[in-house]
Amino acid sequence: MSLKYGIIGTGGIGGYCGGKLAKAGKDVHFLFHTDYDYVKSHGLQIDSVNGDFHLSDINAYNSTKNMPQCDVVLVCLKSTNNYLLKDMLPPLLHKKTLVILIQNGIGLEEDLQKDFPELYIAAGLAFICSSKLGKGHILHQSLGKINIGDYSCHDSSILNHVLSDFQESSVGVELVDYREARWKKAVWNIPFNGMCVALNTTTDKLLAHPATQQLLHEMMLEVIRAANLSGSEHKIEESYADQMIELTKKMPPYAPSMKLDFDFHRPLEIYYIYSSPIIEAKKNGFDMVRVSMLEKQLKFIESSYLGVKE
Repeated sequence: MSLKYGIIGTGGIGGYCGGKLAKAGKDVHFLFHTDYDYVKSHGLQIDSVNGDFHLSDINAYNSTKNMPQCDVVLVCLKSTNNYLLKDMLPPLLHKKTLVILIQNGIGLEEDLQKDFPELYIAAGLAFICSSKLGKGHILHQSLGKINIGDYSCHDSSILNHVLSDFQESSVGVELVDYREARWKKAVWNIPFNGMCVALNTTTDKLLAHPATQQLLHEMMLEVIRAANLSGSEHKIEESYADQMIELTKKMPPYAPSMKLDFDFHRPLEIYYIYSSPIIEAKKNGFDMVRVSMLEKQLKFIESSYLGVKE
């Protein structure tokens, strides 16, 4: 049996992962917004360090109401748009649909489950340097792995099938502990996303200066300590911070997703990447001092072009 995939948010991650699945012959259906007419006429172009490819004839839609029910839905929207899922998801769902949230932050799955109590949900943690260059044009610069953490999927055969499909599509994939995986991704996301915005720079420049590299490391340790109080079965070693620093040094100069949102004056994913982990840490008796300071700076920066939020 083959799985039918829905891609909600065909940007850097959704376009790359969905494109690789489609290239491998999987049944993939893409939701587009502003790109819809262009992609219908010109297809989807993926420029990748692992080889460029073009999908000339893809299943493109501009509304989930026109899409078929899917076995797996990859949600690759920015979390600032998650309020839309309550209306967007129902046309895609059948009784055993698995929704994988390939998004950054803490608390995403818990909030979605409140709206869809019976839904099968998993977390998708993307370790991919990929971004949208223009209409129907995705640039994949480095890495290419998705870690999947089971949140509420009661059918292991679906998860195993997804793993197999990703492997056959040459997308690195691994089934991991949900809570540990969410916090491990936060170890990278929290310092690099926010500091690239606050200092208006890229990852390589942050790491090239001793002061900012030290601050990145200190913030990573703060996230690790919060993670280890969160109830995860596995503790994250503090040496993981050093691993993330070294991994990022090997990447090409990179502007994380939040930096791109800042550059284009879009809403920043402050709540799930910063506020939610800060709240959870406080519930466990830990104050994320550096992360809280960065959260406040980001709120100020965002308000400078979006206006002050109540």
